[in-house]
Amino acid sequence: MDLSIIVPVYNEEESLARLVDELHGALRATGLEYEIVFIDDGSRDRSCAELVRMAETDSTIVVLELRRNFGQTAAMQAGFDHARGKTIVTLDADLQNDPADIPKLCKALDERGLDMVAGWRADRKDRFLDRRLPSMLANRLISWITGVKLHDYGCTLKAMRSDVAKELRLYGEMHRFIPAIANWIGVRVGEMKVNHRARQFGTSKYGIGRTIRVFLDLVTVRFLQGYLQRPMQIFGLGGLASFALGFAISAYLTYEKFVYGEALAARPLLLLGALLIVVGLQLMSLGLVADVLTRTYYESQHKPPYYMRRIIRHGGRASGEQPVRSSTHGAD
Repeated sequence: MDLSIIVPVYNEEESLARLVDELHGALRATGLEYEIVFIDDGSRDRSCAELVRMAETDSTIVVLELRRNFGQTAAMQAGFDHARGKTIVTLDADLQNDPADIPKLCKALDERGLDMVAGWRADRKDRFLDRRLPSMLANRLISWITGVKLHDYGCTLKAMRSDVAKELRLYGEMHRFIPAIANWIGVRVGEMKVNHRARQFGTSKYGIGRTIRVFLDLVTVRFLQGYLQRPMQIFGLGGLASFALGFAISAYLTYEKFVYGEALAARPLLLLGALLIVVGLQLMSLGLVADVLTRTYYESQHKPPYYMRRIIRHGGRASGEQPVRSSTHGAD
């Protein structure tokens, strides 16, 4: 299989037939052998039924039906785990990504010697105040914190080599941090301008609550990038600084007590010094515990981020009626 298209789906029944037509129109001319892997993430409309109907007559369509709504990150991980293509492309199901950009992204992988090419919606067709402006600020923040400079972390349209996708382990809202996570394991990442279209059906699934979760996951990603294998360096450094400052305050107060006879009982500085010493010891202890947990993390089995109900391929045949769990190779 040359190419796998990964498409997470949640309540997008109106756009699916047109999306498939556009994908075939963009890919058949390339001569590549491809599959379109739809992941139904617990849709409440007829999205899954529509996908099953199309899979009955279209041999390129694979449907992964998740047992409930696990979120876009888990759905994308399911797609990565079951994709068979040498190159893997991700895109949204809402028709805002243009399938005509897929051959260009795949071509850029080879021409530019990259392992991943991320789409950049330079001319984004969304409202400025509540969509584009927060996205611009978030992209700058993410680029600064992760050290991977991209214009558009929120664009789902990406192309990557299969070995890269198979190494990724995604949780929470980390699908938007795929370039940063991939860069951490040594992947060569680039970006390319892609077309963006206004939403035609349904409503956006994004809100302020999701923004907060993304920010919290950004903190996690930064920790994973720099300190996952050496947590003592961040906890221990903070603990050592706190302990040293508390010790210095305590030494100064001790000097005042014995040299000048100053009373210390009512001085807040004494409490601050004692608190800093205790906090410092706690942080260093936490660093030791984190080091032990890190070793356990690399040696243990990981809980899967999703459970599969069934897999539907050509002819509507279902397989994998038992829960299909993600593999345990690779760790981020």
